[in-house]
Amino acid sequence: MKMYDPELRLETARLVLRPPRLSDLDAWAEFMADARATQHLGGVQPRSAVWRSLAAMVGSWVMHGFAMFSVIEKSSGAWVGRVGPWSPEGWPGTEVGWGVHPRFWGRGYATEAAIASIDWAFDTLGWSDVIHAIAPDNTSSQAVARRLGSARQRTTELPPPLVGFTVDIWGQTRAQWLSQRARLPLPAKP
Repeated sequence: MKMYDPELRLETARLVLRPPRLSDLDAWAEFMADARATQHLGGVQPRSAVWRSLAAMVGSWVMHGFAMFSVIEKSSGAWVGRVGPWSPEGWPGTEVGWGVHPRFWGRGYATEAAIASIDWAFDTLGWSDVIHAIAPDNTSSQAVARRLGSARQRTTELPPPLVGFTVDIWGQTRAQWLSQRARLPLPAKP
């Protein structure tokens, strides 16, 4: 596994994925203050809680060499959301998750960023499988998972502090990903 590189950049046709930084706080806080955006993410959070979440992401990058990326729209430079690998202590597996600000919904950004993230997780992190923890009524994220070739595997409860938050686990193995990867768009090379 490669160690944390704050200059890491993954690029797709329309997006740049990079480790989050403090300058993302305003956009991240706006995202987490939106009731539609957070409906399946535990609800609206005050800015102080968002700061702690952002610090946890940055800390995961430093401690583990991975966490969710900040996703930036190339054409505008706008912060789109956070997408990428996530596997904190007690998590039900090695996840590539996504959360996109509602003003960017319907553009395929979650799928585009997730493809680049899954490629990176398998190629760089050496993961053998990938999951997506999705609320049972989150049909939009279920559609993204299906587009990625993932299937629903089981239902589970998330670990503390998310006790009582039940999710469906969607996912696939590295072999399954590689067997269907050719039908998905290729990311741009940095």
